[in-house]
Amino acid sequence: MKIGIPKEIKPSENRISLVPAGAAALVSAGHTVLVEKGAGLGSDFSDEQYKSVGAQIAKDADAVWAAADLVVKVKEPIEPEWNRIRPGQIIFTYFHFAANESVTRAHIASGAVCIAYETVELPSGELPLLTPMSEVAGRMAVQEGAKYLEHLHGGRGILLSGVPGVPPGKVVIIGGGVVGVNAAKIAAGIGAHVVMLDTSLERLRCLSDVMPANVQLIYSNRHNLLEQINGADLVIGAVLVHGAVAPRLLLREDLALLRRGAVVVDVSIDQGGCVETMHPTTHENPTFIVDGIVHYGVANMPGSVPLTSTLALTNATLPYVLQLADKGYRQALRESPPLLKGLNICAGRITHRKVAEAFGLEHHPAESLIG
Repeated sequence: MKIGIPKEIKPSENRISLVPAGAAALVSAGHTVLVEKGAGLGSDFSDEQYKSVGAQIAKDADAVWAAADLVVKVKEPIEPEWNRIRPGQIIFTYFHFAANESVTRAHIASGAVCIAYETVELPSGELPLLTPMSEVAGRMAVQEGAKYLEHLHGGRGILLSGVPGVPPGKVVIIGGGVVGVNAAKIAAGIGAHVVMLDTSLERLRCLSDVMPANVQLIYSNRHNLLEQINGADLVIGAVLVHGAVAPRLLLREDLALLRRGAVVVDVSIDQGGCVETMHPTTHENPTFIVDGIVHYGVANMPGSVPLTSTLALTNATLPYVLQLADKGYRQALRESPPLLKGLNICAGRITHRKVAEAFGLEHHPAESLIG
């Protein structure tokens, strides 16, 4: 199979979907790997490194898309890439369809086979291809929040850790999944007062065994959420509903409970966001202010630490890329229930129920389309 690795073109997206070691594995398995010229430079991987393991360097994106049977990316194809997609072409990447109708309709029209990293799901419920980037984003959420709490950036001008004689800042994390846990680790580690809310009592019991003493675990409901954000310095939205649009939990009227100059970081923005006043931002213009509250809504946070993110992501994705390349998508999906859950769109039909429901479109069971 011919596997294409185009350069990511979303703003400030420096990751690449395949490292040289992954290219070596695919070439050793008998496949052709086409890497767009310069695609790895943002992650500190040179064309020569890819060539040295047997990959071919394509002169531009058109050449990659035209030749590839399987296109492996980091982020969803955006409008300049849509006319390059061929019917039947397999695209394996983060899509987040339920949060973007135009992207969804473009991929329906393309006739491509769209397999989304974020909905590949193990029997345990774990999302193995979302987890590594959630770990990065959760840790970065505190790092970015701390930065924008600085007065220079419009924040309150406080240090989350406090210092002897001065109390630490209060961090409220909405959601106890992978993002929330990683955010809590970092916030607690620097000495902040941390509150984490989640709707699962089972999850809260589990976290109570591993979280440090300065992380307070609270059952999430509307009353408790409002009580905990009252006076908060940093609020992190870490809510995920598999494949669906994130629920709006923090409303505009709730911002009045935060301290003026507080920061809200919505890691759920890829799936539409859990903060009513949030909209996607970029690394170039990461924040905006609503009612005196600094909003941070960068939708590809891990893209600013591309070397770490690329290595973490490709560690997880390569086994699935090998399955698709070795077996073709139909056999690979038939033999791998987790990978089958990743199929979102196939030959013009939506195969993921949550995506179909998001836009009132018809859902087609994936099994009916792969034979």
